[in-house]
Amino acid sequence: MTATLPRPDARTPAPPARPRVLRAAGGRVSFVLRPRVAAVYGALLAATVALFAVSLMVGDYEIPLPRVLLALIGQGERLDLFFVQGVRLPRAWTAVLVGVGLGVAGAVFQSLSRNPLGSPDIIGFTGGAATGAVATILVLGGSMLQVSLGAVAGGVFTAVLVYLLAFKKGVQGYRLILVGIGVNAMLLSVRDYLITRADLTDAMTAQIWMIGSLNGRGWGEVIAVAIGVGVLVPFLLALGPRLRLMEMGDQTAYALGVPVQGTQAAALLAASALTGVAIAVSGPIGFVALAAPQLARRLARTSGTALFGAGLMGALLLIAADLAAQRLVAPAQLPVGAVTAVIGGGYLVWLLYREWRTGRA
Repeated sequence: MTATLPRPDARTPAPPARPRVLRAAGGRVSFVLRPRVAAVYGALLAATVALFAVSLMVGDYEIPLPRVLLALIGQGERLDLFFVQGVRLPRAWTAVLVGVGLGVAGAVFQSLSRNPLGSPDIIGFTGGAATGAVATILVLGGSMLQVSLGAVAGGVFTAVLVYLLAFKKGVQGYRLILVGIGVNAMLLSVRDYLITRADLTDAMTAQIWMIGSLNGRGWGEVIAVAIGVGVLVPFLLALGPRLRLMEMGDQTAYALGVPVQGTQAAALLAASALTGVAIAVSGPIGFVALAAPQLARRLARTSGTALFGAGLMGALLLIAADLAAQRLVAPAQLPVGAVTAVIGGGYLVWLLYREWRTGRA
């Protein structure tokens, strides 16, 4: 009696693609390549590039793509060069870099708090950076550089304050969120007080900045946020493996050799500084840091921290929102913070409803 192998059936689902382990540097460095994750990240990058190109083309003075490409290399008509290189290109780069910074920072905060609501918008770090910038504008009458430094200092100071208040034999997620919400409320009252005591012109300047906008951004802002993102994002990506181990629990992370408290402090400070750098050039743009990490994780079907994907999703969300802010009510332009607030508010309601349905809220 001979055994027969079953014939392949077209209805039988194919087995899931297995992740591949890639090694470099003689085997000392390795990482896992998952086909779905690579496909999702490639799609996010392609969509961001497409919207980046569209943002250079559309406007009151429309420029076809071939002429945009000529203007990018310094050729073509003078009017094309002015609009592409002087107006639209720095704005688009600012949107991409700010989106990357907010997405990565949001992923770090959600990893540390182990809660999808643990974004800098909710737990006060964005508010701390905004308070530092507003105080610089209203009290010191600072320049753009001083406002940027004030935002970074405010974000880092808030991070230290929240960490110290939430620390009790380590930092627990819900304690960090609750303390952050309380600190955010106090910072909001400080900002309101400063605005009521300021001159009308200064108060209007601060209020417009607090909405969050990319209008009129130039190469100075691009360089500032590029330096911050270029320094802080690689540092946080290097902490990514430790953050993923810490999500399994502090005791497990300790057993695997992770310095939990030191990693928490370093990640908190770096992510707070990154938040400050991002909103220093754009104002406090809300909900990108909240939504980007979760959307990237759901699309890629990954568990745990996905800093790289969160950065790509943040860039896509912000450049899409900025493009909508420019064209929805053209020729007038909306602040991009108003667009992200509408979209993010609906997302937050859905997230809270989902948490309530699953019994976690």
